[in-house]
Amino acid sequence: MVLLLLLLLPFIHSLLPTSTAHFSSFSSTSPSASFSEWRPARATYYAAADPRDVVGGACGYGDLVKSGYGMATVGLSEALFERGQICGACFELRCVEDLRWCIPGTSIILTATNFCAPNYGFTTDGGGHCNPPNKHFVLPIESFEKIAIWKAGNMPVQYRRIKCRKEGGIRFTIDGSSIFISVLISNVAGAGDVSAVKIKGSRTGWLSMGRNWGQNWHINADLKNQPLSFEVTNSEGVTVTSYSVAPKDWNFGQSFEGKQFGS
Repeated sequence: MVLLLLLLLPFIHSLLPTSTAHFSSFSSTSPSASFSEWRPARATYYAAADPRDVVGGACGYGDLVKSGYGMATVGLSEALFERGQICGACFELRCVEDLRWCIPGTSIILTATNFCAPNYGFTTDGGGHCNPPNKHFVLPIESFEKIAIWKAGNMPVQYRRIKCRKEGGIRFTIDGSSIFISVLISNVAGAGDVSAVKIKGSRTGWLSMGRNWGQNWHINADLKNQPLSFEVTNSEGVTVTSYSVAPKDWNFGQSFEGKQFGS
């Protein structure tokens, strides 16, 4: 049932509101929040029966292996997903309370890449694992088995937000057509999530982009034949500005790397 929910990704749009940097700068507008507090939740797993199961997701990262996330990923229930803003955030999970199934002294670090949709045909404690107000994590079985034996099923866990550590810079993948530009932002360190994005061509000022879904951001603007710069702000109010990330001759479908948070 969990796998079926995760595969209903074409309908996600209806659920959500619609590497070296070049001459980059770094600024902070507010103090960093503490991510150290452990909180209670539950976790289940899914087994990927088909290679296509690791492609897609409600955050829009596409092929999770090629995007650098691998199997260290997690789908979040509605109470945690924050309508997509949480995408890219990192969590540490540990198994608790059940000595039969927990692997003692272990924890796992995961990146939020997907959404576990509610199933109101079941009660919150009778199969509707991802129904509000449940805080629920859905892991690939490869990750689940690092903290618990697979027979455990629906396990009590503790979780906490942690800082993300990523290799290389923030990745900008440009898509769209004509004057519609969509940018997927991935491989984000620090808080990991993204709360605001601006884009700038060589013949424009800074233009605010809107969240399309997950970490896909869009704008209606003609920016062809202009080098592109980006401002990315996370939920802590920290902003990274990367200048001339994409060269003048960029094309749709290309990816470019900018400055990273904390660098």
